[in-house]
Amino acid sequence: MTDDSTETRALRREKRKNHLVCAALLIGGFAAHGLASGGISLALTLTYLGWSASFAGIGVAVGAGWIHEKSAGMWSGPVALVAVTVLIHHTGGPLSPCFPMLSALPFAIAIFTPDTREPTVVACVGMLAAVVLLDMMAGMPLREMLVQVSSFGLIGAVAIAGTQTYRRMRDAGKAAQQERLVALEQLAESERRRLHAERQRAEVDRLVLVGQLAAGVAHEVNNPLAFVKSNLCFLERELRQEDGPADQEELCDVLAETQDGVLRIQQIVMDLRRFSREIDEGDEGLAGDAIDEARRLASVRLRSMGEVAIDVGPELPPVRLGQRHLVQVLLNLLLNAADAVEEAEPVRRAAIVMRARRMEGGVRLEVEDNGPGIPQDVLPRLFEPFFTTKPPGKGTGLGLALCREYVSRVGGSLHAENRLEGGARFVLWLPPRGSAPAVA
Repeated sequence: MTDDSTETRALRREKRKNHLVCAALLIGGFAAHGLASGGISLALTLTYLGWSASFAGIGVAVGAGWIHEKSAGMWSGPVALVAVTVLIHHTGGPLSPCFPMLSALPFAIAIFTPDTREPTVVACVGMLAAVVLLDMMAGMPLREMLVQVSSFGLIGAVAIAGTQTYRRMRDAGKAAQQERLVALEQLAESERRRLHAERQRAEVDRLVLVGQLAAGVAHEVNNPLAFVKSNLCFLERELRQEDGPADQEELCDVLAETQDGVLRIQQIVMDLRRFSREIDEGDEGLAGDAIDEARRLASVRLRSMGEVAIDVGPELPPVRLGQRHLVQVLLNLLLNAADAVEEAEPVRRAAIVMRARRMEGGVRLEVEDNGPGIPQDVLPRLFEPFFTTKPPGKGTGLGLALCREYVSRVGGSLHAENRLEGGARFVLWLPPRGSAPAVA
């Protein structure tokens, strides 16, 4: 079923309900009239019952779809007009207490058929014709008749104007609703584009990190690859000897060393491949595992620059930041620490420390270095997007901004400070998995 048919069925039900309610009210009016007057004539009885039955029949016909819901007023209007005219005629003509019912008729039709103007116009014309007919049958002078007709005409004009006003308001409401729907669609499209741009930005930063590591990958792979190649040549020579290998134990040692070298190469490739791919990471991360992976990835950059000391406390709970983003944040901080130490004067050996401790309400991670520290004028702008102190081609200014964004999104925090003994320290706090996000 379409939305239009559903709306049509609802409109038919509402029209049927209105007509049946009016039929019931007419029966109540008939009873009240009889009680108030002490009796009621056969003509009035037939008028009330016929009026009520007609409205009930129109309601049933509209509900069943035999009469179009928008033309119900064209049926109920003339029925009501005839019934009211007969009722007034049998209760005193223009002097009848029911005479004001004629003036209410166009408004009643306008209320029941607000979506179209024609039934109200027909009701107004019929009302004026009924007034003229009743006045003529009562022998009313022409002047008084014209005054009465003009008064009722004014009432009819107000009813028609009210119908037009309602239609304009309804059309304006539909237009506003349509504009809201268009605005919501545009907002949804804007949000999709924002999320796409955010993913692209994260991908760019991740690939920048991979690019920074690429120079060290060759060195890290070549070292184990060199002794793997050398060991394989040695094994080939030993196995080609006519009297067989001289020392079985030595061959086993060489083979074990070769396997270690292959595993080292495999680990480097797996780490880089896993880090560079965009994957569904879930909504939790393990600080200890992330520190180990970030250190392995950074080792191809640090090489012989110095050491990365690890200090991880026991029983760290899972945190709300996903594992892939947690590794990316820590790797960013490690590479920044390496860059800082590399640019320090005088030249020094890197001493980088990564800590993780369980604290009340979450996990605190620290990455500190023995570089020159962060200048005071740079510290307030350190996490601004596209702000960087690195030379062109070496930094995008997105790394730290994205790190803080990832962390803030899950209710954590990331800030930088200078150590008293020299160097910089980045402090990362993350809430445990399952905790409610912080309210800004």
